[in-house]
Amino acid sequence: MKNGKIAEEQDFMDNMVFMQQLGLLSNPNNTNTIKNLYADFATGNVPGIGAVMDENIEWNEAENFPYADGNPYIGFDAIVAGVFGRVGAEWEYWNLTDLDYNESTNNKILVTGRYQAKYKKNGAIINLQMAHLWTLRNGKIIAFQQFADTKGIADAIK
Repeated sequence: MKNGKIAEEQDFMDNMVFMQQLGLLSNPNNTNTIKNLYADFATGNVPGIGAVMDENIEWNEAENFPYADGNPYIGFDAIVAGVFGRVGAEWEYWNLTDLDYNESTNNKILVTGRYQAKYKKNGAIINLQMAHLWTLRNGKIIAFQQFADTKGIADAIK
């Protein structure tokens, strides 16, 4: 200030936070959140899975996937009833393997890997490619989109 007027001005800002707010950089904790989610899936920690999901999460199974009939599932309870419960009832086991985590902008994480599962009714075993696209906001998952070999699934459940 000089003579009651602004003579000089200087701004200070956190460029990393600013770039995250613009969607140019994602939150660096997103990948760990998703890795922990898959660890909870592997151990059957349903409360842990639900804890990282936004109350209004939008969940979409791949088109033509057997559980896509409820798309979009909104909220954790709908996902448990429409997807997780059905997988548990119809499959002897359902494992995700060879997972690769890929960070993207706009707080998205793409996970690629394989489904390895055994169908209870006929003993058919699958080993199919899959991809999961997760969208996060403030440390919570707000959206999920599955991409999978739906023909392989259809063949297994005949």
